[in-house]
Amino acid sequence: MTHPAPRALRIGNASGFYGDRFDAFREMLTGGELDVLTGDYLAELTMLILGRDRLKDPSAGYARTFLRQMEECLGLAHDRRVRVVTNAGGLNPAGLADAVREVAGRLGIPVRVAHVEGDDLGPRYPDSLTAHAYLGGFGIAACLKEGAGIVVTGRVTDAALVTGPAAAHFGWGPTEYDRLAGAVVAGHVLECGTQATGGNYAFFRDGDVRRPGFPLVELHADGTGVITKHPGTGGFVDVGTVTAQLLYETGGARYAGPDVTARLDTVRLTQDGPDRVRIDGVRGEAPPPTLKVGRSRLGGFRNEVVFVLTGLDVEAKAALVREQMGEALAKSRPKDVTWELVRTDRPDAGTEETASALLRLVVRDPDEAVVGRALSGAAVELALASYPGFHVLAPPGKGSPYGVFEAAYVPRGDVEQVAVLDDGRRIPVPPPAEIPVRDGIDDGPEPPLPEPPLPDPLPVGPVRRAPLGLVAGARSGDKGGDANVGVWVRTDEAWRWLAHTLTVERFRALVPESRELTVTRHVLPRLRALNFVVEGILGAGVASRHRFDPQAKALGEWLRSRHLDIPEDLL
Repeated sequence: MTHPAPRALRIGNASGFYGDRFDAFREMLTGGELDVLTGDYLAELTMLILGRDRLKDPSAGYARTFLRQMEECLGLAHDRRVRVVTNAGGLNPAGLADAVREVAGRLGIPVRVAHVEGDDLGPRYPDSLTAHAYLGGFGIAACLKEGAGIVVTGRVTDAALVTGPAAAHFGWGPTEYDRLAGAVVAGHVLECGTQATGGNYAFFRDGDVRRPGFPLVELHADGTGVITKHPGTGGFVDVGTVTAQLLYETGGARYAGPDVTARLDTVRLTQDGPDRVRIDGVRGEAPPPTLKVGRSRLGGFRNEVVFVLTGLDVEAKAALVREQMGEALAKSRPKDVTWELVRTDRPDAGTEETASALLRLVVRDPDEAVVGRALSGAAVELALASYPGFHVLAPPGKGSPYGVFEAAYVPRGDVEQVAVLDDGRRIPVPPPAEIPVRDGIDDGPEPPLPEPPLPDPLPVGPVRRAPLGLVAGARSGDKGGDANVGVWVRTDEAWRWLAHTLTVERFRALVPESRELTVTRHVLPRLRALNFVVEGILGAGVASRHRFDPQAKALGEWLRSRHLDIPEDLL
């Protein structure tokens, strides 16, 4: 006797970061049918923030926003039989699980709350503020199989919030790589919330994105899925919005994770109706033999002064300030000094603000005193003794601490993942047994694939000097000190042009900051996309605030604004 395949699993997401739209949980629970609702609260910077919270209060370390959302929505989720899976546990999943149980008891809601632990490797890295392995979804699956209605985790991969429920619902084993890879791709699309439904989208004028709805996936037993959103919500879902999110914070064709290595070069996207994009064809490979560990530590202290230079002689005014501040900098001798002149001024400007440029001074040092009031005092003392029109954006103060994110890798066997159930039972989650060693490579990212063949170039024809963004979309983001810029086009003809035109050399010419850095180009023909990884452009990562755009969020939009020769037939 054959048994019918399990029905599709509807998984929605209601949070893309710590601080996302508070009402999204209620909106997702009331907007349509769901089986599972996820919430992603963690990022590299968030772990540092939670680490500092824990220094002040050992019982802290989790996203308190989630607890307030549960106070409002726990009864609604229980009544609608929607299970909730979240990484809001941060550094203290057990503490958050206990807090949710207290809320459930106070409200009289009979829900089982479980959590996953084992990611905290702090004792192994005593010099770090936080050190957590990125776990996969099988700890979540174990909790759900035992009847948990709420599952709280610490540091898991964002996609694990989808692979865990999928593995539990469909009964997938750890070696069903194609199915798991399909869930990873769906999870990666959902993880940043409304970025999949028109938020932060290059072609945002294609729809109404004033208040995008949050995304969901209809996931099937074979790993295929459809990305959509609840009816009547804002934003839109099309191949472009999904492509943009697929490229966000990725590298090459191999997208490695603790459950599976998903092959992004196999992903096929098809418009499946209004606000519906089908994902299929995804192939998976064995995950790497190691787990990534995210480490954060206090890097030192920083201070910043922004001088406003208005009107004429901007370059000369900037030179005067730099020379005047030179004596104070020579005395204090901070480890790192950065000057940046931002020419926001225009000639014959109609307002004072548009007549002004900004001169930014950033200093960093392990010693707070070196970047503290002695330096800011030197800037203040120039108030009546420097360039005409002297003023600063804000009064400089004492130095503030900044963080550094670093990645490490540990053997899977060194991490003991455990599902902790509502009744206190602890279920060990063993690592997959069939993990091949990669030719002696036991750490670091997956080895790259050979570059696929490029399409035939377009025939030579008339061109026009124009912004790249008239033809191509882009989305960019950060991974530690590196940034990625994914660039894609929407027609085969545009792809024939882009693939041959936007080389690493052309990218470096368009993004001068990258000229002295390592830039790697990855080709993804099925997505009509190129993904550029720029190593070191963000210094020590977002918490160090190394550059004007510390998370490289707008790097792709800057690239789209650059001009180059584009075939007239594409414009």
